[in-house]
Amino acid sequence: MFKKGIHRIILIILFLMLFSLFSAPAQTLSVNPNGWLDQVAFIPEKDMAKAVEMMSKGDIDIYFNEINDPQLFRRVKEDPNLTYGTSFGLYYELTFNPVGPTYKDGRLNPFSNKKIREAMNMVVDRQYIVDEIMGGLAEVKLLPLNKGFPEYERYKDTIANLEKLYKYDFNKGKQIITTEMKKMGAELKGNKWYYKGNPVVVKFIIRTEDRRKQIGDYVANQLEKLGFTVERMYKTSREASPLWVRGNPEDGQWDIYTGGWITTVLARDMADNFRFFYTPDSEMSYSPLWRAYKPDKEFRDIANKLAQRTFKSMAERNYLMRKALELCLKDSVRIFLIDQKAAWARRKDIDIAVDYAGGNSSRAWPYTLRIAGKEGGSVKAGMSEVIIDPWNPIAGSNWVYDTIFWEATFGRTWIYHPYTGLPVLFGIESADLTVTSDVPTFPNKGSENWLKVKRVKSITVPDDAWYGWDAKKQTMVTAKEAGVKEAKVKVVINYGDVLGKKKYHDGTVQSLADYLVDFIVGFERASKDSKLYDESYVDYFNSWRESFVAWKIVKEHPLVIEYYTNYAELDAELTALWPTTSVLFPWHALAIGIRAEEEGKLAFSADKAEATKVEWMNYIGGPSLGILKEMLDKSQKDNYVPFKNFVGKYVKEGEIKERYNALSNWYNRFKHFWVSNGPYYLEKADTVAHTILLKNAKFLK
Repeated sequence: MFKKGIHRIILIILFLMLFSLFSAPAQTLSVNPNGWLDQVAFIPEKDMAKAVEMMSKGDIDIYFNEINDPQLFRRVKEDPNLTYGTSFGLYYELTFNPVGPTYKDGRLNPFSNKKIREAMNMVVDRQYIVDEIMGGLAEVKLLPLNKGFPEYERYKDTIANLEKLYKYDFNKGKQIITTEMKKMGAELKGNKWYYKGNPVVVKFIIRTEDRRKQIGDYVANQLEKLGFTVERMYKTSREASPLWVRGNPEDGQWDIYTGGWITTVLARDMADNFRFFYTPDSEMSYSPLWRAYKPDKEFRDIANKLAQRTFKSMAERNYLMRKALELCLKDSVRIFLIDQKAAWARRKDIDIAVDYAGGNSSRAWPYTLRIAGKEGGSVKAGMSEVIIDPWNPIAGSNWVYDTIFWEATFGRTWIYHPYTGLPVLFGIESADLTVTSDVPTFPNKGSENWLKVKRVKSITVPDDAWYGWDAKKQTMVTAKEAGVKEAKVKVVINYGDVLGKKKYHDGTVQSLADYLVDFIVGFERASKDSKLYDESYVDYFNSWRESFVAWKIVKEHPLVIEYYTNYAELDAELTALWPTTSVLFPWHALAIGIRAEEEGKLAFSADKAEATKVEWMNYIGGPSLGILKEMLDKSQKDNYVPFKNFVGKYVKEGEIKERYNALSNWYNRFKHFWVSNGPYYLEKADTVAHTILLKNAKFLK
């Protein structure tokens, strides 16, 4: 049904309808792979009204947070100095702590009971939130699919039935919760719940920077009507993160959190959302909270099958998606509340491609932000938070308030088009995609100039293709050695003549070793034979391993790599680009972090840092810098190369000394180790004042 073009037509129609609600100025796409500006400075400003006033006066040029207050939005529309773009990818939810039935201190956790979590869908009036709290700048959201996106339209009939089943019915929800609470040993006395003589207290983290404060208060009122005693814990993102993301959920420091998410790209295929939000196999598996998730086997298997795209037809995919929509509500470790209609404000002389999903926060911003009609110049940007968690290239912060800056420094080979969700290429010359006849992936009109697609009965994996890495033997494992013979997808990517030419910010040039270390690190982190082993990463790695088969370097000049996978998105363009190296961190910058973790002095992930009682590695500030400098000095002295027995063969003579000297000079100049090859480099990160200064890479000498 959705072969080739129909779902794209639906997408366009829906966005035109939604976009017209805002009557926003038209947007055009003007991309500069090298970045338009000389520099961008970011400062923190939590007060949205103050930020609008600062833009009007010219104190800042753009605000990298959405405007979702109806009155404030009206001010933006009426201000002759301001303009805006709109997006539909922001959404709010309630995240539950699922540990239990009791915490370490014996306190009862009602939300360890999945029937109580499921019933919470019925005791929250989403339409009230839309009308009374959001002022109409939102839509009711029950499921992890964005309204107006293709996936929502594909399964609208199933979603409509589920919306009827879980519609607001406080008494029905209360009855279920009452029955389950009694089963858990709680008593209702004087309309208040007690457990072993103590009130059942719900510790509720309520974010304060946006409308989640009002949403949190409303939900807290509903909980009190149910008989719970609610402790309202008002916190900013920086204050909340150590509790709900990094804290041990078994400690019972919180029970509910007002979650907020942003789909930073216009997602055309959201089949992996179930794994992301509900399973320990998620990319968020570094968080103790996600590792506490225990979905039913059927739901977990379906979520992984959808994420890995191992279904064999659209019919099978449709069945799995519909089933996952039902099962995620049965699980409800989080319940979704609203999809926002958000405005992103800026001064009228500032241009930016406002992504239909992610607004200003998408991957496109570094390539499209500019002073209108001009190349060069400076822009000052405001943001509610600037720098929250540590930055490192392996398992650093997951906050948009951090990753938005990374995007400007990363030399991506492609980004998502902010209005279509299809790829915009920067560092890929061409791709040849071969898929087996049963793989549901289809090319879009317009990609013929870089993508060739072919269907075959079967795909043979070459014996000498690299299947994986043996951390114990420190050798690559070939497809022949692994007994792997076939794959569903083969893609041949031409990256262009980049080896020895493409520069990193510290002046060093790209080599094959960068690609190899990037690949090997994942296997090391998943292996108990490695000092880099990180239990929090294993589930996610295993899920990735199910999809990725092997790769082979075909040619160095230009760099041509073959990839073999069992992964396919509905769009052939995204199927072809999925296995590619979109971002590279140079091997020598990775090396100092690798060595710091191998020596037990720092850890890439928050979880391993907590488990080993060391600092979460931070490439831009804090005590980590001294340790990373120590690793750099030692590496310079003994010519350290990660996984040297293998990688060393791909490091040219003199490269080790040249790279470490360059990194040492970089640190002496900028006082951080954040090095990549994007359009902007990190000039300064003030982790005390929480400010960021990015400068165009053209100024590096």
